Amino acid sequence: MTTPSTDTLTAGELVPGTWTIDAAHSEVGFTVRHLMSKVRGRFAEFSGSVSTGAQPTDSSVRAEIVLSSIDTNQAQRDGHLRSAEIFDAERHATMTFVSTGVTGDADGYVIHGDLTIKDVTRPVELAAEFLGVATDAYGVTRLGAEATTSINRKDFGIDFNVPLEGGKLLIGDKIDITLTIEATRDAEGGQA
Repeated sequence: MTTPSTDTLTAGELVPGTWTIDAAHSEVGFTVRHLMSKVRGRFAEFSGSVSTGAQPTDSSVRAEIVLSSIDTNQAQRDGHLRSAEIFDAERHATMTFVSTGVTGDADGYVIHGDLTIKDVTRPVELAAEFLGVATDAYGVTRLGAEATTSINRKDFGIDFNVPLEGGKLLIGDKIDITLTIEATRDAEGGQA
């Protein structure tokens, strides 16, 4: 197999198969409003797979994110996010995403799927860009992609907030999610 470029993915570069998300080279991040600013965070532990067909629209994605691995760079806040008031990570260890279809073309794809948080499942759409397929220095074939979406946390039963003067609330309802994913082709293994 020749090494494809890392430019925008075309159907000719996409090799059908199963790919495992490489957490060491990927990130699951989010942003939420706090007063007048924004808090950014990430989840350190997650896993998943991508199944690709001959065309990107023939692909599917499954992912599982460990809720207790939340990291906003502030230990007290992270502890509160893990608590029963927010994620209840002791009873609901993971959130999951399972795609139900992919639409679009090389200018941009939409990954349709079901997101489950705290036993509540809602449909979401991720605006996705496939970044390409390339072979790394260890001979491992890697697929890259980025995706973004926004959800309303209340849709998933996360209602905690603190009322402030003037009818304002401490925490915004909208959560912006950003995924940067690198996945390795299963038949090859290896790590970098």
